[in-house]
Amino acid sequence: MRTRYIGQQLIEFPSVSSTNKVAAEQLALSKLQHGAVVLAHEQTAGRGQHGRSWSSAKDLDLTFSIALLPKRMKVAEQFVLVSLSALAVHEVVHALQPADVRIKWPNDLLVGRRKIAGILIKTEVIGQLVQSAIVGIGLNVNNNVLDVDMNATSLKLVTGISHDRHELLDRICEALERRLTRWEDDEEDGIAELSALLWSRGAWADLLLDGKLVKGRPLDVERSGKLIFELETGDVMALGTERVCFAGRQ
Repeated sequence: MRTRYIGQQLIEFPSVSSTNKVAAEQLALSKLQHGAVVLAHEQTAGRGQHGRSWSSAKDLDLTFSIALLPKRMKVAEQFVLVSLSALAVHEVVHALQPADVRIKWPNDLLVGRRKIAGILIKTEVIGQLVQSAIVGIGLNVNNNVLDVDMNATSLKLVTGISHDRHELLDRICEALERRLTRWEDDEEDGIAELSALLWSRGAWADLLLDGKLVKGRPLDVERSGKLIFELETGDVMALGTERVCFAGRQ
């Protein structure tokens, strides 16, 4: 890979239940170095936000996890991993498909209204510092038979051509490493860029607020990761995923 550390240790599996699960097990055994990538050509039990399933096709889509061992990341700063990871995937997808590619808070990528990628991050915390993080990424690449009910799409469907999955992996790792380096140098955390790319920003959308269906307008994202949105009543709130999420598969 054309990187300094992300992906320099690459572990490939023909099939696993979840790359995040395998990465966590390997990390617990101290077998992964900073930036190690666990790649699976088939993932049978992938998971997304709120425990939702993530479906991928064998040898067609891209499913992998990146193990990170941050040196000075505070617990309050850990949303930066979501921000920079989503932006890295967005950068690569947008270069191939310049149409309307947006980031659906907190960690999905949509082309138009259809989901093309998802990110799930798990962190281990000691005191006020993040000791380790596993960045799980799923990108629909060459799958052209997607469940309509999942409201999903793939790079092949939106571009009309097949794509090299290893080249895409290389590009994503490069983009994430570059963005992490900038953050470590105190140059940017990506929050403003993520907010600008926010799906449904300024438009009314169906939200679940404490389990109740409401209409809300996403406005911005706080550095803590909370979504700032306006209700039809005019009230403006900033809440995390434990209280608010987008309703259904919009």
